Amino acid sequence: MEAMTDTARKLRRRRRRRGIVALLAALSALSIGSGAFSLAVFTDTDNASAAFTTGTVDIATSPSTLFTLTGIVPGDSGSATLTVTNGGTASLRYAMTSSSTNTDAKSLRDQLNLEIRPGTCPSGSAAIFGPAAISGALFGNPAQGNHANDRTLAAAASENLCFMWSLALATGNAYQNATTTTTFTFSAEQTANNP
Repeated sequence: MEAMTDTARKLRRRRRRRGIVALLAALSALSIGSGAFSLAVFTDTDNASAAFTTGTVDIATSPSTLFTLTGIVPGDSGSATLTVTNGGTASLRYAMTSSSTNTDAKSLRDQLNLEIRPGTCPSGSAAIFGPAAISGALFGNPAQGNHANDRTLAAAASENLCFMWSLALATGNAYQNATTTTTFTFSAEQTANNP
């Protein structure tokens, strides 16, 4: 009977241990579950946006044809006003270069003199080019960066330039019926963040 009692006691202890383990497991699950429920909070989200639009650099000249001259003779001269406009939203600086044709090989481009002055013709301002041969007409530098004699224009601003030409009085007979065409190229770049 004592052997039974020992066996019964061992069984009871095992059952108690199992019961305690089961109870502890149940309590753990309960505390984890109640912890998850206790972490509930009110939340909200909102958004902010950022929109970006770049500026523009847009140089334009008017008129597109500055001179159309025929029948000129040595000693003739004239002038025309060219308007340079910044049609963009950013301030710009600009330079001008030129190229002149010589298709008849008479080099009239080297006999024609040009002077460029700020302002409407006739302009009393100091020359920014010439007087010199039209074939080398330029001011400023079209390479990136701030250079001597570059001109500046604020956004939506414009300025006038007076182009004054003359055919040298000493131009000889070899230049009769000679022809040249000069193209003036205006190159612009932003001034902001561009030293």
